[in-house]
Amino acid sequence: MASETEKLHFLLVPLMSQGHIIPLTDFAKLLARWGVFVSIVTTPLNAVRYKDVIDHAKAQNLKIQMIPIKFPCQEAGLPEGCENLDELDSLELSWKFMRACDMLQAPLETLMEELEPKPSCIVSSNAILWTEEVCRKFKIPRYKFGTVSCFTSLCASNISQVDQESILSDSEPFLVPDIPHKIEFTKAQMPKHRSPAGKHSGGSEEHKHKPIMARDPGRATLVNSFAELEPGYLDGYRKKEGKVWCVGPVSLCNKELSERSARGNKASIDEHYCLTWLDSKKPKSVIFACFGSMCHISFPQIKEIGLGLEASNFPFIWIIRKQDYSAQVEKWLAEEGLQERVGERGLIIQGWAPQILILSHPSVGGFLTHCGWNSTLEAICAGVPMITWPMFAEQFFNEKLIVNVLGIGVRVGVERPMSSNGESEDLVRWDDVKRGIEKLMDVGSEEGRMRRKRGEELAKMASNAVEEGGSSYMSFTMLIQDVLEQLQ
Repeated sequence: MASETEKLHFLLVPLMSQGHIIPLTDFAKLLARWGVFVSIVTTPLNAVRYKDVIDHAKAQNLKIQMIPIKFPCQEAGLPEGCENLDELDSLELSWKFMRACDMLQAPLETLMEELEPKPSCIVSSNAILWTEEVCRKFKIPRYKFGTVSCFTSLCASNISQVDQESILSDSEPFLVPDIPHKIEFTKAQMPKHRSPAGKHSGGSEEHKHKPIMARDPGRATLVNSFAELEPGYLDGYRKKEGKVWCVGPVSLCNKELSERSARGNKASIDEHYCLTWLDSKKPKSVIFACFGSMCHISFPQIKEIGLGLEASNFPFIWIIRKQDYSAQVEKWLAEEGLQERVGERGLIIQGWAPQILILSHPSVGGFLTHCGWNSTLEAICAGVPMITWPMFAEQFFNEKLIVNVLGIGVRVGVERPMSSNGESEDLVRWDDVKRGIEKLMDVGSEEGRMRRKRGEELAKMASNAVEEGGSSYMSFTMLIQDVLEQLQ
């Protein structure tokens, strides 16, 4: 099949968000290792962000490129330069951002007329629905790339069958029907764009009706997961969706130090200093606290996180995203003297950190996380158990998978999402943070030992899945064969 794959040209179209671009770029690298030519559609500023990643891939003789298309910020009512969801000042602007993404359809079609070799197929984020129309026009197959788990997809689908009228309040738990485990949610924990009745809310009228026009499921769904992680949920999702292939964890393509330190943004800390600090700590003793690229956290909540990390007495690395590192936070850190009090026990980083590099270090023993799917998978691959703190979107689903299904996490205790400005009706206090850390790091109890053992077993399964002959490796084989068959 090697000579045939060299004729293939995969065109990847991610949603312009770190949570989509990062895994699709990893997926592109894995595809290119099969000899496939891969092009990733992006925007000028995102192309700059990922230049090092692509340059490194090319240095490995991988046939991969990024093709920037102008992002229509002003036309969609966005500030100039907002080319990635993590650049938005408020998630309330996200519907304008999605409108701008819809406007990329026409320039992409123009691009495809000129591309050589001609694309054999399109792989797009499941949120970029209009690529189905593009594929019909150019008579090529489209594959959806799912950036959530099979567990989340199946639960969300089955929840749409729940009678909304029977749920009396936002805090009343209801059972997800027809799944392998007993899982309960509340209406408050549902992603904002979907209620239990499956109705959309928010956004422009044009964008709300757009999905109806392009509801074709595509040729197949690719999921950044692996079959051994969630077998019952993969089976259930396949019964609903049809052809589903787990192709992950795609982050495991990053084996070299340079690859692990240069994913997404440029790191805000020198990786060698970070590694030296980690090297000085005992195995499995460090707490890594990081809440993703899009979670806005208020100043009062940041204070509680810092005090909880300090009170735990465990060494920690704490990432405060650049947008949340306000003058108020900077002043508090300076006046409070937190860094001075914890000394070498704590490393506080403003901005972006090399997450895979940190999680895979032997000294890291726990991950305080927002439960984004990329972060969840990266922790699973590293065998690191988690303290779960979901904040929005599908993160409450991921928490249920981590804690209730996989048994590798401890809840910090949040019951409802944060608002778009980072505020929450339920401020998580410092002693709740401290308790969560202490429970997770307690390896003296049977529960703690089993949690860590289970994490190590899943990490091994993840590694095996992407190796030759593994379940995800075989999914790549089936995908490439499927594209070849469509071209005959």
